[in-house]
Amino acid sequence: MFRKYEGNPVLGDPELGTLFDVYVTPLPGGALRMDLSTRKDGSVAVSFSEDGIDWTSPRTTLGPDASSGWEDGVNRNCVLRVGGVYKMWYTGQAHGNSYIGYAESENGLDFSRVARSPVLSPEMPYEGESVMNPCVLYENGVYRMWYSAGETFEPNVLCCAESSDGISWKRSPRGPVLVKNPQKEYERDRIGGCQVIPHGELGYLVFYIGYRDINTACICAARSDDGVTDFRRCKLNPLVAPTEGEWDRDSCYKPSALYDREKDLWRIWYNGRSAGAEYVGLAEKRGNFTAGDFE
Repeated sequence: MFRKYEGNPVLGDPELGTLFDVYVTPLPGGALRMDLSTRKDGSVAVSFSEDGIDWTSPRTTLGPDASSGWEDGVNRNCVLRVGGVYKMWYTGQAHGNSYIGYAESENGLDFSRVARSPVLSPEMPYEGESVMNPCVLYENGVYRMWYSAGETFEPNVLCCAESSDGISWKRSPRGPVLVKNPQKEYERDRIGGCQVIPHGELGYLVFYIGYRDINTACICAARSDDGVTDFRRCKLNPLVAPTEGEWDRDSCYKPSALYDREKDLWRIWYNGRSAGAEYVGLAEKRGNFTAGDFE
């Protein structure tokens, strides 16, 4: 089971305001980069850490652009470095809808929009009014994006799309690739915000939000051989759940997971909520996942 770090939250306080939907990636030399959203500024930002516990104060990397008509606020992003260029896919929100945009940076700190229009907009029936929470992998010359879709307040399903350039996307013909399981109490209402990680013999692990109801969320995992079909839930679900009376008493949202092979340690960073306050916390699990951990 995952154990929450005793010193949680690891990032956030009333002065910084709500911090949410993190995306953690390793840097050369062992440091960590955390891309995250800031509610107070309606922006996305970055923070750095040497140990995953002590994080620098968030620095804005991309702010809103009301003139575009679709990004009065920006949030829920991911960042990859490909060919020496930092590539960001992010969520733009306006007028009750959400879209996915694209920006680039040479230094990983100051991003500029590449296109004036979204690279993905809600168009399919299952996408409802919003597409958001992009998680992008670059494998064998192909970009694959897993994203949430459905309602704007909280999305409903997980979907997948592919691209040769990260800008023009083709949706999976399957439609949603992972949907709620009403038989699972922890996700009987909906699912959302995910991170997908290649995992050798287990194929792909997807860490995602499971919603018991619209206001109560936890962190779950599933595996798939190819990342789009035959997902099998983890028997340990929920991996991280709210703790009564604590800073994350109401919900645990948007996981970002990393595996430390040397330490044989899984770590999950997430945003926990208590009433209107949301900060970033950490949970850890010794030992790798095995096929026996999944249904």
